[in-house]
Amino acid sequence: MAQRRGQRSFKGRSNKRKRSDGPGGPGEQRVVVEDKTPRSPVALPAQATVGELAEILEMSNVDTIKALMRLGVMATVNETVEFEIAAKVAASFEIGVLKPKDREDSTAATKVGVDEDMTDENSVTRPPVITVLGHVDHGKTTLLDAIRGAKVVDTEAGGITQSIGAYQVEKNGQNLTFIDTPGHAAFTQMRASGAQATDIAVLVIAADDGVMPQSIEAMDHARAAGVPIIVAINKMDAPGADIDRANAQLAEHEIIVESYGGDTVAVAVSALKGDGIGDLLESLLLIAEIQELKANPNRPGIGVVIESHMDRSRGAVASVLVKSGTVRMGDNIVAGMFRGRVKSMTDGFGKVVTEAGPSTPIEVLGLNGTPAAGAQFDVVANDRAGRDLVTTRERLASKRKDTRAATTMAEVMRRVQQSGSKELLVVIKTGNHGSIDAVQRAVEQVSNDEVQVRVLSAASGAINEADILLASASNAMVMGFETSVEAGARRQADSEGIAIRTYDIIYNLIDEVVDAARGLLEPERKMIITGHASVLEVFQHGKREQIAGIRVTDGNLKRSGRMRVIRNGDEIFDGAITSMRHLKDTVRELTNNFEGGVMIDGFHEFQESDVLEGYEIQVTRR
Repeated sequence: MAQRRGQRSFKGRSNKRKRSDGPGGPGEQRVVVEDKTPRSPVALPAQATVGELAEILEMSNVDTIKALMRLGVMATVNETVEFEIAAKVAASFEIGVLKPKDREDSTAATKVGVDEDMTDENSVTRPPVITVLGHVDHGKTTLLDAIRGAKVVDTEAGGITQSIGAYQVEKNGQNLTFIDTPGHAAFTQMRASGAQATDIAVLVIAADDGVMPQSIEAMDHARAAGVPIIVAINKMDAPGADIDRANAQLAEHEIIVESYGGDTVAVAVSALKGDGIGDLLESLLLIAEIQELKANPNRPGIGVVIESHMDRSRGAVASVLVKSGTVRMGDNIVAGMFRGRVKSMTDGFGKVVTEAGPSTPIEVLGLNGTPAAGAQFDVVANDRAGRDLVTTRERLASKRKDTRAATTMAEVMRRVQQSGSKELLVVIKTGNHGSIDAVQRAVEQVSNDEVQVRVLSAASGAINEADILLASASNAMVMGFETSVEAGARRQADSEGIAIRTYDIIYNLIDEVVDAARGLLEPERKMIITGHASVLEVFQHGKREQIAGIRVTDGNLKRSGRMRVIRNGDEIFDGAITSMRHLKDTVRELTNNFEGGVMIDGFHEFQESDVLEGYEIQVTRR
């Protein structure tokens, strides 16, 4: 009876355990042993339900709820508590905690869907992801239909659906993935969200129409994305088709095709008749081979949301491009700010699949909302990890929104400097077409050996939302010359934190660019010696620190400056001044012939007759 009462006194935490000893087994002798081994600190998420917190702490739900009640928090097992409260609960059980680390997207926000784990042992070749861009009347849709039709004829399978916004075709036993976007605006919207979804861009130019304003915009967006460009010169069967004129117009915009001695592949096609489609696909495969596109299929899937919508009968439907890893039926997933579990997957053929590997487009059911195009897609370990990731993204998105609120030129320059770039990107709009070349040349001439000024786009007309979108995706500034700003563009610029500057005098525009480019240069740093002092006596301060009793021999010593210790003509230490006094008063400066005491951060070995040299670092903007 006494033993039972003693045993009951040890109930509670799981690190107190009972042990049975003796040859007679459990009934022979029972000894209660207390394990005093300290618990290792546990990692707590930013938010967790009470039940999850109990599981992490290895405590019962009842004990955890009691601990919360003692803290004045009334919560059920399924209610969520913040990290600060959870940490106090852990402390009440004498368990240390680790601060939660924000888990951002699988890699940097500017490279959504890119795999960090790309060692030779786990990476394999993946199909290229291709986006077709061009003027609305130049046959982009017809070209895509011709590519789909070639696939149907080759395989006699049919059933290729574009409901998921992407599909795959096969050429010479290799797959190519095409993203079916409405145009370059959607392409750039994904890139503005940080999604590097495209490996190759196909620029469609009509042979009978040549380069049009929207064609120029498509070039600018593709070049800004930094992906290889293949030109498909379409409508070769149309009356008035002139491939030489098209090539010459492309050269005017710095796209030099191979027939003109450049390195841009150009393929003549007739999407209506299907001519040249095979050559186009072979050229795409060749460029993909040169790029050596790799991905690791053995990791949890990551990718990019292409589009999403809400279906009445099926709920949230998201079209996703898997960039690396593998997505399987039943996986816990997070897409943008939404999470869920994969209930169904459909591939580019409209067939239900159980898994999807790198560069595979799939339609996913099971999310609790519709994520935005270009949002990051991740497979996570469990539902709790999904909640943590969504919470982190919401917090970081709020921070980014606050950061981007300012639209001043100073804020733009601060962002560019933080990125470490020495390239100033500019989007130019002019009031008339004749001014484009003059303004562009004037801006580009500001470039020098250290800073490059690059014009992403130069066109005539009012500054519109497409210009803001391009600037947002590229961290560029928008400059207008003798033009206006559309109301929608102004609102979008305020939302995205994009600076818009308009000018009526070209010299003012150039001066602004010069000033911005100068801001990217590293400032000149010059050491200005302010004065010298001699150490007359050394005083001990505490166990280790020393105070140098000094007399200023020339100039002055400033508390805000730094000091070098010179002994027998050699510099033996350089550090910041931590304390400066004259008599009993703390002072900011000691001038010539004044005596006082100084302490230098990290130096405790003063000797009489040491020379102290005070100096300041003068930073001059170049």
